[in-house]
Amino acid sequence: MGVDRITGEAQDITAKISAHYVDNARNLPWRVPPKLSVSGMLPDPYHVWMSEVMLQQTTVAAVIAYFQKFTQRWPTVADLAAADEADVLAAWAGLGYYARARNLHKCARHVTEQLDGMFPSQEAELLKLPGVGAYTAAAIAAIAFGQRAVVVDANIERLVARLFAIDRPLPKGKADIRMGMDALTPKDGAGDFAQACMDIGASICSAKAPKCGICPLQEHCAAYAAGDQERYPVKPPKKAKPVRKGRFFWIEQDEKLLLVTRPPKGMLGSMRALPDDNWAAGTDGHGKPPLDGDWQLHENVVQHSFTHFSLEVDLAVYQSEKIVINTGDNKSTEVGLKPDDMLWWPLDGIEDAGLPTLFAKAVRWAVKQKLKE
Repeated sequence: MGVDRITGEAQDITAKISAHYVDNARNLPWRVPPKLSVSGMLPDPYHVWMSEVMLQQTTVAAVIAYFQKFTQRWPTVADLAAADEADVLAAWAGLGYYARARNLHKCARHVTEQLDGMFPSQEAELLKLPGVGAYTAAAIAAIAFGQRAVVVDANIERLVARLFAIDRPLPKGKADIRMGMDALTPKDGAGDFAQACMDIGASICSAKAPKCGICPLQEHCAAYAAGDQERYPVKPPKKAKPVRKGRFFWIEQDEKLLLVTRPPKGMLGSMRALPDDNWAAGTDGHGKPPLDGDWQLHENVVQHSFTHFSLEVDLAVYQSEKIVINTGDNKSTEVGLKPDDMLWWPLDGIEDAGLPTLFAKAVRWAVKQKLKE
């Protein structure tokens, strides 16, 4: 691996990255353009924090609309803190990795209630916030507060690994990549520099078919010189994902669909969803319906991929005419549902329920089938 090359070339590489950013920076709603940041203008820490949480394992293209929706609905961290968690989760629906939304709300409350609504500027203090890890803390410190911090996201990881042909497989190779980024990061302007690296990684040094012909760092890139750019960063062999089976239950009455609020702990915690059969990452669902009656079973109507497993979903549609559910207490009823966790949602407004993508897929399938009848 070529980390020993870094010291001699760092200043030249850093200068070229920074110069490229001035004329080619992406226009993103949470950014201050480089021509303004050079005068000392910094972005709103609330905006930087929110965008960085949303961008974890998610593309910029997917995040922009959500960021705009969140900041219009909750313009300040205090507004977000005052929101109901259910509303935050519903607004997040479709963005995935829903623990981020719960942590977003928890962090907003912490900042509002414990820190007088002010985000800390130091990396070490940012790390104490709910849902803020090493990358996010470094990004906020550098971008929102002008601190020198070493920022390494997936785009930067790929760029630095290729620049210096860092061939130690991930995750162990992350230490070498961070060392390379540390050598490149300037004392002043670390936030713009990090964003410049992100932009080159996203638009030029892409995972597949990198555009080396227009890269300002071509002459410095060890991977390009060897002609094996796509080899980096070196990743361990992928493991085959297990496939789980689950079953959702469609219970409709008077043009309303029965939804439940999932338990706060576990996958898709606290989200609104269709009743299901307790499928999980480590096991298939039990397949038993939540109430007696006639059911029409549709097999494998949804296939959905999670990080560590895939799920095949059957949909069982309740066929009996009348549904009677005791809602007098919070105990599990004879139909296996908890009344306090249930709600009847109008079918013509189901898109407003904020269902996770997995359940939204099943609903779309069922609605399409109804239209065919």
